[in-house]
Parts: sequence; structure tokens; C-alpha cells
Amino acid sequence: MNELEVNGQIVRVTNPEKIMWPELGIRKIDYIAKMAELAPYIIPHARDRLLTAIRYPDGVDGKSFFQKNTPGYAPEWIETAEWNENNYTLLNSLSTLVWLCNQAVLEFHTSFNRIQDENKPTDLVFDLDPSPGQQFDHAAEAALLIHETLSGLNINSWVKTSGATGLQIYIPVGGRYDYDTARKINEFFGRYFAQKYPEKITLERMVKKRGTKLYFDYLQMWNGKTITMVYSPRAVPGGNVSMPVTWEEIEKGFSPEDFNLLNAKKRLEEKGDLFAPLLLPENHQNLDFLLKYVN
Repeated sequence: MNELEVNGQIVRVTNPEKIMWPELGIRKIDYIAKMAELAPYIIPHARDRLLTAIRYPDGVDGKSFFQKNTPGYAPEWIETAEWNENNYTLLNSLSTLVWLCNQAVLEFHTSFNRIQDENKPTDLVFDLDPSPGQQFDHAAEAALLIHETLSGLNINSWVKTSGATGLQIYIPVGGRYDYDTARKINEFFGRYFAQKYPEKITLERMVKKRGTKLYFDYLQMWNGKTITMVYSPRAVPGGNVSMPVTWEEIEKGFSPEDFNLLNAKKRLEEKGDLFAPLLLPENHQNLDFLLKYVN
């Protein structure tokens, strides 16, 4: 067992040689090091959000389980918050991130709101989920159509890969709306796009009924639900990372596999945090002009 001193806290590292991503040859100690490098980008977005961790004790090829409750053996310096009878971990520090990585947390999913505003999401999020048989290009095509419409309404939006096959479009609103109103706005957009592009986009939740249409998931954004955190790895063989991208990159085309644990740091050093604007109050948007259409 190794011990690391991280920001004044001692984190015990167990089984440092255990392979987490066989295809990439990433051991647990490698994983910890790579996530520590990403910490300055991860923590500002994760701060004060309820964390649902997905743990893979034997790496991506092994079994996994969700963890909402912070385990009783967690160090006392781990920050937590209670909500709905669960004691959630708050990913507010590098030491907490290192501890979670040692617990073989390979995916980080966070709430749409921060604990200070438990009923108000910080962003409206459109979750674009390709149906079976569709490719990532279908999500990219739909995202560009949606972006065109939003731009026409003078609504600024940012986009990231899910790390899997989808894309997620963010509109920062800074907690201006409660979940009920935010969902109504999302549903309004979802129905509009499904009607405007009926051969491409659907609101059908049942996978077998979607055919080859892309699913516009407006229901995921809700109190108690989570979304893959920006810069979270995914438990897939290639070690994909949920990565912000520019609209120009979507137009040119890329694969979600282009962004992974081996190259994420280099990209961030070159591009910076493309989601940093979401944290700035001057980018929080007023969508009150839409409310007459949704109530």
C-alpha cells in the first residue's frame, strides 16, 4: 500500500499496479496521475454538485456499481452533502479526486444543480442520444441544426461529447429557473425540433420505437438525476473522456474516441477549458421571452 500526500491530506493507494484500462495499459496509479493533471479543469465544474460515482474495482472489463452514499470508511476530510436520504460526496478538492480514483471510480456523474440551489439547475441541457444503429455523425448533424436555431434566437450554447456516442448541449442560465420551468423550456425545444425534423429527431423514450431517429432527451435534466460530468472518463475500452468541443470542430467532424485519458491533458493545454464560460455570470442567459410558449 502506498500513501500520497495531496494538499496536506494523506490518501492511501491500494493495488496501484491493477490494470484499469487493459487496451491502454493504464494502471490505477497511472489513472490517479492522469486525473490529478485534469483536476484544475474538473473541480470548478464539479464543485458543490452531488456526485454519483460508478466504480469498477477490477477495471473496465469487470463488474461495476453505482455509489451515491459516501462510504463510512471515507476519510473525515471528504466533503459531503445530504439530500433525499443519501450522503453524497462533493468533488471539491484534488485530495477527494485522488481518493475517488483509488476507489476505482471510473465515471463521475453530477447533479444539474449545486447544493446551494437545490431546485435550480445551473444550465439547460439537451441530451442528444443516438438510437441503436445510428452513428455519432447523427448526433453531430442534429446538434448543428439545433445550434443554428439557437443562434437565430440569440441564445449562446456550448457542447460536449458524452464520452460515448452522444452530445450534450448546454445553455447556462445560472439557476434562473426552477426544475419545473427549465424542463418545460427543454420540452418546448424538444417538441419544436422533433416537429421541424421529424425524420431525424424524436422524443420517443422507448428505444424500440425510435427507429433510426436521434433521441432528444429533455427528461434527464431533473432534480436528483445526473449527467456525465465534463472531463469525466468513461468506462469504455478506449478510455474516452467527456470533452467540450467547438461548433467548428463538429462541422469538420471527429470521433468521440479522439478524446481520451492519454491525450486529454494535451488538448486542454492547447485549447483551454472550453466550458469555462459556463461558470461566468455574464454568460448566464435570460430566456424569459420563451415562457409565454411553455406555460
